Amino acid sequence: MEHKANKKEKLGKKKYYRELSKLQVELVKLQEWVKAKGLRVVVIFEGRDAAGKGGTIKRVTQSLNPRNVRVVALPKPTEKETTQWYFQRYVQHLPSAGEIVLFDRSWYNRAVVERVMGFCNNDQYWEFLRSCPNFERMLIRDGIILLKYWFSVSAEEQEKRFRARLEEPTKRWKFSSIDLKSYNLWEEYSEAIDNMFAYTDTKQSPWFVVNADDKKRARLNMISHLLTQIPYEEIPLEKIELPPRPKSKGYVRPPIEERTFVPEIY
Repeated sequence: MEHKANKKEKLGKKKYYRELSKLQVELVKLQEWVKAKGLRVVVIFEGRDAAGKGGTIKRVTQSLNPRNVRVVALPKPTEKETTQWYFQRYVQHLPSAGEIVLFDRSWYNRAVVERVMGFCNNDQYWEFLRSCPNFERMLIRDGIILLKYWFSVSAEEQEKRFRARLEEPTKRWKFSSIDLKSYNLWEEYSEAIDNMFAYTDTKQSPWFVVNADDKKRARLNMISHLLTQIPYEEIPLEKIELPPRPKSKGYVRPPIEERTFVPEIY
C-alpha cells in the first residue's frame, strides 16, 4: 500500500506554484458551480500521521470562499458522544446545498486510529466495517457527492517528517503522543488500513490513493483529480465597474497623529 520514496526529479518551487495557481483558479470555478447548482460535496482526507493531509487541505481552501467551504477536524469525542450512534457526530457536519465540506480525518478514525490505539472495542470495530458502506450508500443515494482520499506515505518519509516536527519550533506542536505511538505501531496500522480498504473500498464509494511522499506533487495530483470527479462549467461573473467616488461633503477627519500606530519595524 505505502509508496517507497519518490524517485522523480524534485519539483521546482516556480513550477509548483505556477501549477498550483492554475488549479486553484479551477477550484474557484468548481465552487461557484457547486453553489449555483446547489450541490452537496464531501471530501474525506485520510492517511497515516504526517502524510500531508493538512497541508493539502490548506491549498484546496486557500482561494475559496469560506462561506461555502468548511473544514471539519473534530477533537476526540466527549463522554456524551461516546454513548451516541457512532456516525451521529459526523452527520451534523454534512453539507447543505451549495456547500463543500472537507473532513480532516473522518468517521474512518474508528477503522484505523481507534482500532490500533484501543480506543474502541472489538465489537465496535467490526460493526463499523460492516455498517460504513451502508452509511455511505445512504449519503450517496441522498445526492451527496462523496470523495475519499487516502494519503500514502512510506515509513522512511514519515520518520523524516516526524524528526522535522521535533526539531523545528514552528512544527513542534504537530507532534503528539499519538504520533509517537503510531511511529512504533507501523505494522499494526498497516493491518488496520488493509482491513479498512477490504471493507470500504467499494465500487460506489472507492478510495483514491495519493502517493504522498512528495508533498508538492501530492497536492497537485490530489487537486487535479478532485477537479475531474465533479463535472463543472465556468459561470460567467457579473461585470462590475467602479464608478467615480462621490464628491466630498466637507467632512474633516481628526489629525492622524492622534491614532496609535503599530511600530514599523519592517
